Amino acid sequence: MRRILLALAIVAASLSGGAATASEPTKGTLFLIGGALADDNNAIYGEFVRQAGGAQARIGVLSASSAQPHWSANDAMKQLKRHGAGDAVWIPVSLKKDGSGEDPANVALAAGATAFFFTGGDQFRYVQTMIRPDGTDGAVLSAIRQRFAAGAPIAGTSAGMQIFAGPDMITGGLSYYGVRDGSQPGYFDTEEVLGYWPAGGFDFFAAGLVDTHFDARGRNGRSIRLAADTGHQRVFGVGEDTALVVNGPLMRVIGTNGVSILDLRAAAVAGDWSISGVRWSYLVDGDTYNADLWSIFKADIPGVPDERAAKPPTQDIFGSYEMLDAALDLTAAGLSTGTTGTTAETDPQFTVTLTKGAGFAPYARSFTDLSVAIG
Repeated sequence: MRRILLALAIVAASLSGGAATASEPTKGTLFLIGGALADDNNAIYGEFVRQAGGAQARIGVLSASSAQPHWSANDAMKQLKRHGAGDAVWIPVSLKKDGSGEDPANVALAAGATAFFFTGGDQFRYVQTMIRPDGTDGAVLSAIRQRFAAGAPIAGTSAGMQIFAGPDMITGGLSYYGVRDGSQPGYFDTEEVLGYWPAGGFDFFAAGLVDTHFDARGRNGRSIRLAADTGHQRVFGVGEDTALVVNGPLMRVIGTNGVSILDLRAAAVAGDWSISGVRWSYLVDGDTYNADLWSIFKADIPGVPDERAAKPPTQDIFGSYEMLDAALDLTAAGLSTGTTGTTAETDPQFTVTLTKGAGFAPYARSFTDLSVAIG
């Protein structure tokens, strides 16, 4: 049974206050990590620790999103030190301790940190512990924001990345149910509802919606539906063991998988419910993006398509890696201009069509401007 865990009156209060208020411009580097970060991923850990100060670093670890916050923090601190951080300290903000987001001792820990790392779990726990009911920053978040404005880098993985979002932060839901039923404001205790928090998270990232575990959990559908419902023109879907490193409008992909950028500027919604004209670009390690210019610079080499047709359509298009695998197969298939896939669910069944339209370009491990339609 669907149940809203917090009254929508709180949503209204958050809307009136804003997700996070700060007059300072953001100056630090953001590491948006899609989740499932491997212990040996030195590309991400190493770059973050270097920017944090290396042997002189003192990284504050936040783990309020976790059901086991102390364990999650200890694991993150171990990895950060293993990759060269001089020190890492837990900032024990947690639902298990009322008022910990306002605790002066925790504020002092944040004020003394050279960088911050947010662990995964459930992003809404960060909302509950670090943002006040009126939508303003709690004292610990305010201290972190000040350090970020002064240049301290901030990394977050999974829910720790999702909380960096601005307005309409995703709170949960599977792609099929999201496409079928649309999105709803609030936080829900079921994956059958595509929920979002209108006031957003910490609002560190303002270039578009963000989503995590993107390909491994088949989240293209839910992100497209939420963006269309809420009027956002762009989505950044970060894959597992991968980071989007953000310096203002300039962004760079590092890690083992990739980052999807969904462009909805020319998208058209019809009936109940279909969408066409979504442009999908998939970027991999070394690729860069300018959010102000909506432009991509590819480090990946150009692809040479095979003399073959695309593989038969997938029958679980929102399954793990299914949509990405279909797109990469189509990219490499020189004799096909499009491919389709259907949802495993049939009440109703949705079809996703991928088309090599104007602007499409193939690369060895990626592509740009693949057209997406769902109906």
